[in-house]
Amino acid sequence: MEAQPPVPGPPPGYGQHWYHNPSQQPVDVQPPDGYPPPGLLQPVPEAAPPAPKRKRGRPAGTQQKKSEAAGTKKAKTGKSKGKQEKITDSFKTVKRKIDRFNGTTEAELLTKTLPDILTYGLDIVIIGINPGLMAAYKGHHYPGPGNHFWKCLFLSGLIDVPLNHMDDGSLPEKYGIGFTNMVERTTPGSKDLKSKEIREGGKILLQKLQKYKPRIAVFNGKCIYEIFSKEVFGVKVKKMEFGQQPHQIPEGETVIYVMPSSSARCAQFPRAQDKVHYYIKLKELRNHLKGVKGATEVSEVEYSFDLHKAQAEAKKMAIKEEKYDPGYEAAYGGPLENASETNGQCNFATTEPAATSNSEFNADSTFCQVPDGQWMTQSFTDQIPSINN
Repeated sequence: MEAQPPVPGPPPGYGQHWYHNPSQQPVDVQPPDGYPPPGLLQPVPEAAPPAPKRKRGRPAGTQQKKSEAAGTKKAKTGKSKGKQEKITDSFKTVKRKIDRFNGTTEAELLTKTLPDILTYGLDIVIIGINPGLMAAYKGHHYPGPGNHFWKCLFLSGLIDVPLNHMDDGSLPEKYGIGFTNMVERTTPGSKDLKSKEIREGGKILLQKLQKYKPRIAVFNGKCIYEIFSKEVFGVKVKKMEFGQQPHQIPEGETVIYVMPSSSARCAQFPRAQDKVHYYIKLKELRNHLKGVKGATEVSEVEYSFDLHKAQAEAKKMAIKEEKYDPGYEAAYGGPLENASETNGQCNFATTEPAATSNSEFNADSTFCQVPDGQWMTQSFTDQIPSINN
């Protein structure tokens, strides 16, 4: 290795002016040429500015990467959405429309009405709110496939055979049941009716009931009777229960009966079997008003057994059966003399010779002997020989 030249020291008196200066002011002393040597003194690097405080959570780099990935994902999603929209537009499916009314428009059905089926001397009049679109199209009462009216009518026994809406015209003559509505106008639903026409319909309904005078006016639904009661009787029903109501139709003896709506949309009674009970009660009310007595119900009977009494009755019955019965001869085709018994003696056929030698079963024995033309007066068990002797 080559020896490096020694580093020259500072000139004399270079540091005395700095440390021993009483005014504490630096003295401009020029260093000699060649001092300090190159590379001895290096510039001090500038201090970096303080790093900004970052919020708590994930590192800034991670958040930045996450935001970049989200942006890339959005861009891809936007592109895919655009492609998907084009595909759905090209293969757009059209919802199938069901022609419920065989080409008849709803506007045409709204102009139609459903005629009443009323006559004098009816037992029951079923009252609905107003005709629906299907009823107006069919021209019959309660034609909806989900309506429980005709099913409940049969299950309750008000009609003896299953019927449907096409048979509504035959009910007055066969079963004394008629039909009418509070409002004649056809609407898609009862909510489309105005309160004014409902009140006017209640007055028209009252006139119909006073004219035909049925035994029972049946309101098919609670809301129908609430409106009718407020309009006719001036009473707002607060806690109404289904069944017979306390009021009657003025100027007549028509009883008012309220049952749940037969519609399948009735939330309180969604099934047909939930409503049959009120149809059965309606039948009982009709029979009561007509004076028809129903089948007597089976009542509980308490049975007791007395052994001694049973033995006594059995003994009496045995004695009664063993007495002579005049009809016995006719049953066997002749008098007792022609029967197999001869001279009042019972002859038992046997193949054993020892049986004839038995003194208890010979002709001289009184066993199985009865007077001519008479039956045994003693019990058969009393005639059995004792085996204890």
